[in-house]
Amino acid sequence: MAKKEFLYRGKNLEELKAMSPEDFAHLLPSRQRRSVLRMLNAREGDPRLILYKKIKKRAGNLKTHCRDFVILPEMVGMVIQVHNGKEFQRVEIKDKMIGHFLGEFALTRKFIQHSAPGIGASRSTKFVSVRV
Repeated sequence: MAKKEFLYRGKNLEELKAMSPEDFAHLLPSRQRRSVLRMLNAREGDPRLILYKKIKKRAGNLKTHCRDFVILPEMVGMVIQVHNGKEFQRVEIKDKMIGHFLGEFALTRKFIQHSAPGIGASRSTKFVSVRV
């Protein structure tokens, strides 16, 4: 079975990469569109603008705290390290991530998986209700 071609709003990846960021922004939902347009018109020194310039240069090891950066088509294939509040998490950009924010892929909370009772608990206490 052939691999299904990626489409975003009816455009394939090559067509998206050929578009200017302003044209691509008009395909996005309103919140992401506003974010992209504000980034493109930002003053010098804005963290999103600095990150965008590094992405255009295809800089090597990119680390960022900018979790509200919208993933653009030209970022596909890059590896960016996104800060989650404690450490940098490695995020490999894939075509299905286009239009989402970077922060959505660097989770800030750790998944807790509870298991057997801890040290000091007797064998019988695991069957006793906590609400006594």
